[in-house]
Amino acid sequence: MIPLVKVGMPDKKILMSELEKVLYSGMIAEGEKVYDFEYQFSKMFGLSNAIAMSSGTAALHASLILSGVSPGDEVITTSMTAEPTNISILHVGAVPVFADVDPLSGNLSPSSIRKKISSKTKAIIVVHYAGIPARMSEIMKISKEFNIPVIEDCAHSLGAQYDNKGIGTIGDFGIFSFQAIKHMTTVDGGFLVMKDKHLINKAKRFRWFGLEKGIPRSELNISDIGYKYNMTNVTAVIGLSQLSAIESRIARHKENGYFFDSNIPQVSGLTVPKFEKCAIPSYWLYTIFSDDYQNVQKCLNDIGVSASKLHKPNHLHSIFNASDIPLPNLDYYYKRMIHIPCGWWVKEEDRENILDALKKG
Repeated sequence: MIPLVKVGMPDKKILMSELEKVLYSGMIAEGEKVYDFEYQFSKMFGLSNAIAMSSGTAALHASLILSGVSPGDEVITTSMTAEPTNISILHVGAVPVFADVDPLSGNLSPSSIRKKISSKTKAIIVVHYAGIPARMSEIMKISKEFNIPVIEDCAHSLGAQYDNKGIGTIGDFGIFSFQAIKHMTTVDGGFLVMKDKHLINKAKRFRWFGLEKGIPRSELNISDIGYKYNMTNVTAVIGLSQLSAIESRIARHKENGYFFDSNIPQVSGLTVPKFEKCAIPSYWLYTIFSDDYQNVQKCLNDIGVSASKLHKPNHLHSIFNASDIPLPNLDYYYKRMIHIPCGWWVKEEDRENILDALKKG
């Protein structure tokens, strides 16, 4: 079975010697390897004011705190995402307010965001779903008009661009995930990007119990709560080893995505996502729309290709107490969508077989 998602690791010859060095170096927690990874990853993807974290969820939690979100505040967000996006809002005691999506992409609808703003709104989380950039120009205008910070959840969209800017650099904060099945993994890990450089030290304290690294603990005073959200040298070495191949890996995702963009709409009964001309997706997944998505799923499963909806709309989980909120565009999107593999492991012959099966189906 060609999987929908897959773990991608560096070449053994590159990774294992470096991993062995750090494992027996006597310094396996946060240290120079983490700081080197922060520098190298930021340089590669054009990021400023960024730090490594233990996970993408930790980075989201930090971004909410740094945005000034407090218990009882509201955060406008999307239901069409992996659950950690919105669980992180609960971590700070805030209330997720689900806006509707653009049915052509699955990303947040700017007009719906505007309708959901209240006096309690303290942040907007934008997920670039499946690697497709959201309509950031419109969203940032709303942000500026109401003075509400925007957090970009880029867990699906490493390497995507919008209006010649790297995804994660447009909002007030950007977060990336290095969880096992993302474009790039460090087994688990995350990255936090901040537009305001003055927040760097506060973010570093937040990821380490409220303490500042490099100063003797006997001389420190904790003034704000922090967590154990730091990346380790072990995971950082995996990240550093990934960097030599990540650009070619993302390029392969894009190449497969362009192939599907060009060919799947030619199949009767099937359509694909639409996005702005200034957006360049990184195609973590590929999405197909059909009035009979189960048929698409079956015909692909029959040739050994995984196809799935992958996520459940978050507002349907009882923990969010929001199942009665009308989201008609999301309902329409979710009813017709199915994800298919689009990653670096999908070969040219695989995508031809996928296209052929869809034509027959």
